[in-house]
Amino acid sequence: MILAIRSDKPEAELYLLDNNKVVKELKWPAHRELADTLLGNITKLAESAGIKLKSIEGVIIFTGEGSFTGLRIGTTVANALAYGLTIPIVSAESDSWIELGLAKLKNQLPGEYVVPKYGSEPNITKSKKASA
Repeated sequence: MILAIRSDKPEAELYLLDNNKVVKELKWPAHRELADTLLGNITKLAESAGIKLKSIEGVIIFTGEGSFTGLRIGTTVANALAYGLTIPIVSAESDSWIELGLAKLKNQLPGEYVVPKYGSEPNITKSKKASA
């Protein structure tokens, strides 16, 4: 099974793929709760497919452009899963990101990592505490 993660917009998306076909998917309005919900929903998706996380053989992550924080959280979780499970990870963009990711996974070895592509400099505001 391959896990595909998209976290660049307010609605997060997870997909489990087997033989290049989506067998399970989960979408939810994660917006400001992505860090609290992403890993739990990955576990829930795996359980709903009747598999354990250690059965995942590769990860595809949508890496941008999109929300700075969403991309950062999704990429961090995807890299951590790939590292912890010793499986390959690839990044992909565009409307056909899953298909592109599946093609890239064929030649990817474990031990690599991916970085998000934000598309512009982040707009990080100063803390209210720091400005007081």
